[in-house]
Amino acid sequence: MQLHGIHHLTAITANARGNYNFYTDILGMRLVKKTVNQDDVAAYHLFYADGKGSPGTDLTFFVWPATPEQRGTHSIVRTGLRISGESAFEWWRSRFRSHDVRHGRVAERDGRLTLDFEDPEGQRFSLIDDGGAGSAHPWERSSVPPEHQIRGLGPITISIPRLDRTERILIDVLGMRAVRQYGLDANSTVHVYEMGPGGAAAELHVAVEPELPFATQGAGGVHHVALRTTNQEHDVWTERLAKARIASSGPIDRFYFRSLYFREPNGILFEIATDEPGFTADESLETLGESLSLPPFLEHRRREIEARLKPLDGSLERKKKESHS
Repeated sequence: MQLHGIHHLTAITANARGNYNFYTDILGMRLVKKTVNQDDVAAYHLFYADGKGSPGTDLTFFVWPATPEQRGTHSIVRTGLRISGESAFEWWRSRFRSHDVRHGRVAERDGRLTLDFEDPEGQRFSLIDDGGAGSAHPWERSSVPPEHQIRGLGPITISIPRLDRTERILIDVLGMRAVRQYGLDANSTVHVYEMGPGGAAAELHVAVEPELPFATQGAGGVHHVALRTTNQEHDVWTERLAKARIASSGPIDRFYFRSLYFREPNGILFEIATDEPGFTADESLETLGESLSLPPFLEHRRREIEARLKPLDGSLERKKKESHS
């Protein structure tokens, strides 16, 4: 049994419209699913991905009226977004400057070209050169040229104050491989663990930072990271966690994928999610994300749910007004 890489990452935003504008207009990602948090139906759950909504490319957001995140350890601190080639970095740096996106300089980190940046709420990202590994599915309606578009997620960096208990979970339970280390600064060593085929799309980076305060989750922070598995192996992962005496949610059907949640010893929330059935379970590939999608068990509440959600952009708001006039 092996995990196959990063499935998706879920963060928190307090500004649905600003979030939508940044990730579609500035980053050029496709909104592939506009739905609600299944445990809090008053809140949007937005999924941005590549042109096909491929597993491993999903960056998702819960829309909550949260205060800003207080940074620290015991948290997911940086999200890698994969691009390919040196020319892509210069293109993105120029784009960030022209749109006043807070960013650093292009530098080599852990043997790869990297460009750090933040979204408007302070969530931390890095563009990572993946060397063109694996397939890519550009979105033809993106504001970003196909050759420079974000190809997917990874690596994901977490911060913890001590390594030993977390490493045992990663290696002995999740089957990851410890492959190398690198330094962020004099006070932080990052340990790299890989899954399945390895590479940037299948790495978890663990920064050991005992001097940092505990993080407080909020807007601009990350809620959890999901790792990829198959439908056939999902139930076995539930059994494996139980055998290791790790408390979990048990399997949950999210309609677009099956989920299993648990926390590692430093409190960071992980999910194991299946690739299938995917986002075309209730929409065609051509119309992904264009209307509110609800799983079958929430469909009978559609009118109530829609009445509580605000439009994401001006065009949707105009259409709503026109339909009532």
